[in-house]
Amino acid sequence: MDSLNTSLAVLSTVGTVFSAAAAGAALFAVRRANNTADSVARIERDRWHTGLTPRLHLEIQQNPHLRLAVRFDGPAGPRVLDRLVLTIRDDRDRSRDNQLAGTATPEQMATIIWGPYQFRPRMQGVGETGRVAELTELHLDDTWLLALDPSMKPRWYEGADGHQRWHDQYDGTPLRLWAECHAAGHQPWTLPFTITPPTPPETTG
Repeated sequence: MDSLNTSLAVLSTVGTVFSAAAAGAALFAVRRANNTADSVARIERDRWHTGLTPRLHLEIQQNPHLRLAVRFDGPAGPRVLDRLVLTIRDDRDRSRDNQLAGTATPEQMATIIWGPYQFRPRMQGVGETGRVAELTELHLDDTWLLALDPSMKPRWYEGADGHQRWHDQYDGTPLRLWAECHAAGHQPWTLPFTITPPTPPETTG
Protein backbone atom coordinates (compact mmCIF):
# COMPACT_ATOMS: atom_id res chain seq x y z
CA MET A 1 0.00 0.00 0.00
CA ASP A 2 2.83 2.34 0.88
CA SER A 3 4.56 1.64 -2.46
CA LEU A 4 1.29 2.37 -4.31
CA ASN A 5 0.91 5.69 -2.50
CA THR A 6 4.52 6.53 -3.30
CA SER A 7 4.01 5.74 -6.99
CA LEU A 8 0.88 7.88 -7.10
CA ALA A 9 2.73 10.72 -5.43
CA VAL A 10 5.56 10.47 -7.97
CA LEU A 11 3.10 10.42 -10.86
CA SER A 12 1.31 13.44 -9.42
CA THR A 13 4.58 15.34 -9.09
CA VAL A 14 5.62 14.44 -12.64
CA GLY A 15 2.22 15.53 -13.92
CA THR A 16 2.51 18.82 -12.08
CA VAL A 17 5.96 19.41 -13.56
CA PHE A 18 4.74 18.64 -17.07
CA SER A 19 1.67 20.84 -16.57
CA ALA A 20 3.86 23.71 -15.38
CA ALA A 21 6.21 23.22 -18.33
CA ALA A 22 3.29 23.16 -20.75
CA ALA A 23 1.83 26.28 -19.18
CA GLY A 24 5.22 28.01 -19.38
CA ALA A 25 5.60 27.03 -23.03
CA ALA A 26 2.11 28.26 -23.79
CA LEU A 27 2.81 31.56 -22.03
CA PHE A 28 6.08 31.94 -23.94
CA ALA A 29 4.26 31.25 -27.22
CA VAL A 30 1.61 33.85 -26.39
CA ARG A 31 4.22 36.45 -25.48
CA ARG A 32 6.19 35.68 -28.62
CA ALA A 33 3.05 36.01 -30.74
CA ASN A 34 2.20 39.32 -29.05
CA ASN A 35 5.74 40.61 -29.60
CA THR A 36 5.57 39.58 -33.25
CA ALA A 37 2.20 41.29 -33.65
CA ASP A 38 3.55 44.43 -31.97
CA SER A 39 6.60 44.41 -34.25
CA VAL A 40 4.45 44.03 -37.36
CA ALA A 41 2.13 46.81 -36.18
CA ARG A 42 5.12 49.07 -35.45
CA ILE A 43 6.60 48.41 -38.89
CA GLU A 44 3.26 49.24 -40.51
CA ARG A 45 2.92 52.44 -38.44
CA ASP A 46 6.45 53.49 -39.41
CA ARG A 47 5.75 52.73 -43.07
CA TRP A 48 2.50 54.70 -42.93
CA HIS A 49 4.26 57.59 -41.15
CA THR A 50 7.06 57.59 -43.74
CA GLY A 51 4.55 57.60 -46.58
CA LEU A 52 3.02 60.78 -45.18
CA THR A 53 6.35 62.62 -44.84
CA PRO A 54 5.70 66.26 -45.78
CA ARG A 55 7.27 67.51 -49.00
CA LEU A 56 8.67 70.99 -48.58
CA HIS A 57 10.21 73.16 -51.26
CA LEU A 58 12.74 75.62 -49.83
CA GLU A 59 14.41 78.22 -52.02
CA ILE A 60 16.62 81.23 -51.34
CA GLN A 61 15.42 84.21 -53.34
CA GLN A 62 16.68 87.74 -53.88
CA ASN A 63 13.80 89.72 -55.29
CA PRO A 64 15.21 92.26 -54.52
CA HIS A 65 15.63 91.43 -50.82
CA LEU A 66 17.16 88.22 -49.55
CA ARG A 67 14.53 85.75 -48.30
CA LEU A 68 13.74 82.09 -47.86
CA ALA A 69 10.61 80.82 -49.63
CA VAL A 70 8.99 77.82 -47.91
CA ARG A 71 6.23 75.94 -49.75
CA PHE A 72 4.25 72.93 -48.50
CA ASP A 73 3.85 70.67 -51.57
CA GLY A 74 2.21 67.56 -50.06
CA PRO A 75 1.32 64.81 -49.63
CA ALA A 76 -2.44 65.22 -49.40
CA GLY A 77 -2.66 63.27 -46.09
CA PRO A 78 -1.87 66.01 -43.56
CA ARG A 79 -3.29 69.00 -45.44
CA VAL A 80 -2.12 71.42 -42.76
CA LEU A 81 1.13 71.61 -40.85
CA ASP A 82 0.07 72.99 -37.48
CA ARG A 83 3.66 73.97 -36.76
CA LEU A 84 6.85 74.11 -38.79
CA VAL A 85 10.09 74.79 -36.92
CA LEU A 86 13.09 75.71 -39.08
CA THR A 87 16.47 75.61 -37.34
CA ILE A 88 19.65 76.76 -39.08
CA ARG A 89 22.46 74.23 -38.75
CA ASP A 90 26.12 75.11 -38.50
CA ASP A 91 28.49 74.11 -41.27
CA ARG A 92 29.89 71.45 -38.94
CA ASP A 93 29.80 70.33 -35.31
CA ARG A 94 32.30 72.36 -33.29
CA SER A 95 31.32 71.03 -29.85
CA ARG A 96 34.31 68.64 -29.75
CA ASP A 97 36.94 71.03 -31.06
CA ASN A 98 40.03 71.41 -28.89
CA GLN A 99 39.88 74.68 -27.01
CA LEU A 100 43.10 76.67 -27.16
CA ALA A 101 44.07 79.18 -24.52
CA GLY A 102 42.80 82.63 -25.30
CA THR A 103 40.23 81.45 -27.84
CA ALA A 104 36.45 81.57 -27.61
CA THR A 105 34.72 79.31 -25.08
CA PRO A 106 32.31 76.55 -26.21
CA GLU A 107 29.43 78.71 -24.93
CA GLN A 108 30.57 81.63 -27.06
CA MET A 109 31.05 79.38 -30.09
CA ALA A 110 27.50 78.04 -29.69
CA THR A 111 26.02 81.53 -30.01
CA ILE A 112 27.45 81.95 -33.52
CA ILE A 113 25.62 80.83 -36.64
CA TRP A 114 28.45 79.21 -38.58
CA GLY A 115 27.01 79.62 -42.03
CA PRO A 116 26.07 82.24 -44.61
CA TYR A 117 22.67 83.38 -43.36
CA GLN A 118 20.43 83.90 -40.38
CA PHE A 119 16.71 84.62 -40.13
CA ARG A 120 15.89 88.24 -39.47
CA PRO A 121 15.29 88.36 -35.70
CA ARG A 122 11.87 89.15 -34.23
CA MET A 123 9.99 88.73 -37.51
CA GLN A 124 7.42 85.99 -38.38
CA GLY A 125 8.12 83.75 -35.43
CA VAL A 126 11.89 84.24 -35.49
CA GLY A 127 13.68 84.35 -32.13
CA GLU A 128 16.31 86.76 -30.88
CA THR A 129 19.29 84.81 -32.21
CA GLY A 130 18.04 84.48 -35.79
CA ARG A 131 18.66 80.72 -35.74
CA VAL A 132 15.09 79.43 -35.33
CA ALA A 133 11.86 80.35 -37.14
CA GLU A 134 8.51 78.88 -36.06
CA LEU A 135 5.63 78.99 -38.53
CA THR A 136 2.02 78.02 -37.74
CA GLU A 137 -0.79 76.71 -39.94
CA LEU A 138 1.06 76.11 -43.17
CA HIS A 139 -1.61 74.82 -45.56
CA LEU A 140 -1.07 72.61 -48.59
CA ASP A 141 0.35 74.69 -51.51
CA ASP A 142 0.91 77.68 -49.21
CA THR A 143 4.18 79.61 -49.41
CA TRP A 144 5.76 81.55 -46.55
CA LEU A 145 8.51 84.11 -47.08
CA LEU A 146 11.13 84.57 -44.36
CA ALA A 147 13.58 87.47 -44.47
CA LEU A 148 17.24 86.45 -44.40
CA ASP A 149 20.28 88.46 -43.38
CA PRO A 150 23.98 87.65 -43.71
CA SER A 151 25.16 85.90 -40.55
CA MET A 152 26.91 88.03 -37.95
CA LYS A 153 30.66 87.67 -37.66
CA PRO A 154 32.05 86.69 -34.24
CA ARG A 155 33.46 89.55 -32.21
CA TRP A 156 36.91 87.93 -32.31
CA TYR A 157 37.06 88.46 -36.10
CA GLU A 158 38.83 91.70 -35.38
CA GLY A 159 40.56 94.27 -37.51
CA ALA A 160 39.50 96.26 -40.53
CA ASP A 161 39.26 93.09 -42.60
CA GLY A 162 37.30 91.04 -40.00
CA HIS A 163 33.95 91.43 -41.77
CA GLN A 164 35.48 90.63 -45.14
CA ARG A 165 37.22 87.50 -43.81
CA TRP A 166 33.89 86.24 -42.40
CA HIS A 167 32.09 87.06 -45.65
CA ASP A 168 34.75 85.29 -47.74
CA GLN A 169 34.52 82.22 -45.49
CA TYR A 170 30.86 81.66 -46.36
CA ASP A 171 30.39 83.41 -49.69
CA GLY A 172 28.33 81.13 -51.94
CA THR A 173 28.05 78.32 -49.39
CA PRO A 174 24.67 76.60 -48.87
CA LEU A 175 22.20 77.23 -46.08
CA ARG A 176 21.78 74.08 -43.97
CA LEU A 177 18.78 73.60 -41.71
CA TRP A 178 16.41 71.18 -40.00
CA ALA A 179 12.68 71.33 -40.70
CA GLU A 180 10.56 69.90 -37.87
CA CYS A 181 7.01 69.30 -39.14
CA HIS A 182 4.03 68.90 -36.82
CA ALA A 183 0.54 67.82 -37.95
CA ALA A 184 -2.43 66.88 -35.77
CA GLY A 185 -2.71 63.13 -35.15
CA HIS A 186 0.82 62.37 -36.38
CA GLN A 187 4.26 61.98 -34.88
CA PRO A 188 6.57 64.85 -35.92
CA TRP A 189 8.89 64.56 -38.90
CA THR A 190 12.40 66.06 -38.84
CA LEU A 191 13.88 66.67 -42.28
CA PRO A 192 17.35 67.94 -43.30
CA PHE A 193 17.76 70.54 -46.04
CA THR A 194 20.76 72.01 -47.84
CA ILE A 195 19.78 75.03 -49.95
CA THR A 196 22.10 76.54 -52.53
CA PRO A 197 22.01 80.34 -52.66
CA PRO A 198 21.17 82.08 -55.95
CA THR A 199 24.03 82.95 -58.26
CA PRO A 200 24.71 86.68 -58.17
CA PRO A 201 23.96 88.40 -61.48
CA GLU A 202 26.97 89.11 -63.64
CA THR A 203 28.10 92.69 -63.75
CA THR A 204 29.16 94.28 -66.98
CA GLY A 205 32.00 96.74 -67.08
